[in-house]
Amino acid sequence: MLMRSPETDAFHRRRRESGFSLLEMASVLAISVIVSVVSVVSLLPLLKAQHETNAYNTTLAAMRQARDNAVSQRTAYSVTFSAAVTPNTITVSPTLTGFQGDQNTVTYQYPNDVLFLLPPTGTASPDGFGTGANAIDFGYTASSNAGGATTIYFCPDGSAQTASTCAGAGNWDGGVVYLGQSGNVGSDRAVDVWGATGRIHGWRLYSTGGSSYQWVRQ
Repeated sequence: MLMRSPETDAFHRRRRESGFSLLEMASVLAISVIVSVVSVVSLLPLLKAQHETNAYNTTLAAMRQARDNAVSQRTAYSVTFSAAVTPNTITVSPTLTGFQGDQNTVTYQYPNDVLFLLPPTGTASPDGFGTGANAIDFGYTASSNAGGATTIYFCPDGSAQTASTCAGAGNWDGGVVYLGQSGNVGSDRAVDVWGATGRIHGWRLYSTGGSSYQWVRQ
């Protein structure tokens, strides 16, 4: 049986009681910081992608909710897109003054890193709306191709029109809104509306090689 002297036992007891040395603590802290940094860096692309997805889903939901409310409550609802404020916003509102339906005015905010943003130059517009000159591009009717309108109105018949009066065929309003993240072309999305039916379509931009891109229906 191995016997240790009382001095040796006392030394080991003092070492155990003294805890970690400063060098040991610094090493553990350095490793923790490195692991944290690597984790954050690896998660950033995922977080950015999630922000874009959230903004896209918000756009679809806001427009569809406005259309559903217009039909069910028999009153026009406006959807206004604003790139003049940060973060960019979408405001859905009934157009009758003092209206007390199931939903009053609601404003949705995009994440700060998602904007109403034009796709790369030369990219064909989804469903053929506009020329890609405006990130918010509504106002296409049977008699006008000016575009550039930032508000669209959903009417009780389900159509999308240029005014809350919902006057009919001459006011049917088609158009598209683009959203994305600066410097991240693969993040581009679009949502468009067909005026006569009020049908809403969502799109994502994919590379077809080099500097060419194509919208794919989602």
